[in-house]
Amino acid sequence: MEQNPTTFAERVTAELDALHSEEKRVVLPRFFKCGVGEYGEGDRFLGVVVPDVRAVAKKNLFASLFDIEALLGSPWHEARLCALIILVQQSRKSVPKEVFEFYLSHTSGINNWDLVDLTAPSIVGGYLLENPQERERLYSLADSTLLWEQRIAIVSTLTLIRNGEFNDTYSLAVKLMSHKHDLMHKAVGWMLREAGKRDRRRLELFLDEYATSMPRTMLRYSIEKFPEPLRRHYLTMK
Repeated sequence: MEQNPTTFAERVTAELDALHSEEKRVVLPRFFKCGVGEYGEGDRFLGVVVPDVRAVAKKNLFASLFDIEALLGSPWHEARLCALIILVQQSRKSVPKEVFEFYLSHTSGINNWDLVDLTAPSIVGGYLLENPQERERLYSLADSTLLWEQRIAIVSTLTLIRNGEFNDTYSLAVKLMSHKHDLMHKAVGWMLREAGKRDRRRLELFLDEYATSMPRTMLRYSIEKFPEPLRRHYLTMK
């Protein structure tokens, strides 16, 4: 029998709250920029660290999408993270289309960089690795007006990169190169760096063409693993 979703969400939130730290309750909203006018404005934190959120998620892997949807609607950041981790763990072997669509239809609850980075590669990237004919969805996300959907687009390619597929990462990097937000500069640079760790020559060729037009933070992130002389070479191109 399916649980009442409110009861499930309240119980899991209580389990999380029992693990909170008063210090973290104060520190985390600052770390995730939740002040007025900041990118995480209005988000609320119980004060629970990620390993403890994972432990609570592990105890609740039986949750249905109905349960997860209720938890993902929580005002508490850690509750939403727990919901997403449950979804990731349930889909470890293969990501069903239903889960992929559920994730992308609930991006209003995936509204900070940690929520994206800890889950998008597994769910969106995992599904698109198995279903390459649907990768146009990445470009639709990149065209979104929502920062977090744009970040989902590029960070999801981490799974493709780990499987030796780089084309979408480089195409999205060009598409997102003129983005104004520092969080996107970091995300794109991170994915370029990951691609370059596996094929440095291809990254060098990309930078030869685009280094002069890339935001400096994006460039710095992308060349972080380069030898120092090569790093200096690209930095002096700016």
